Amino acid sequence: MSNETKFDLKNPATYQYWVDVSMRYSDQDELGHVNNVSYAAYIEAGRAEYLLSLFINNEEHPNLDYLLANVSINFVQECHWPGTIKVGCRLTAIGSKSITSSYGVFKDGVCRATADCVNVFFDKKTRQSVFPPEDVKKHFLAELSK
Repeated sequence: MSNETKFDLKNPATYQYWVDVSMRYSDQDELGHVNNVSYAAYIEAGRAEYLLSLFINNEEHPNLDYLLANVSINFVQECHWPGTIKVGCRLTAIGSKSITSSYGVFKDGVCRATADCVNVFFDKKTRQSVFPPEDVKKHFLAELSK
């Protein structure tokens, strides 16, 4: 699967789901701008909330989960504390055993970073990657087409 996407991740209109994240004073580095590691925390807050909103009835698939396999962050423009970060979230690709979700980190309406995260479907019992059941795949395909 390629990291390239047909979506403009710097455009707020691209995103279907939004998560607000409060910036912390400790997010800054010695240069006075938000440190690169803080962006990873903002993206993780968005990813966790977004993917939890997408996961379907766990009673039908009690051993199915997904785990983060890859994160790629592109830094666009520096950012400064204080304020609120808005993380835009959307599904951008579906593989045979994985989904890719993409994110935009915005402050004051300006894109500060974008990211792609690959999550692999995982069987909690066998501790192995798995093909998602057909109903789960259809659920994610419907989200991708939005």
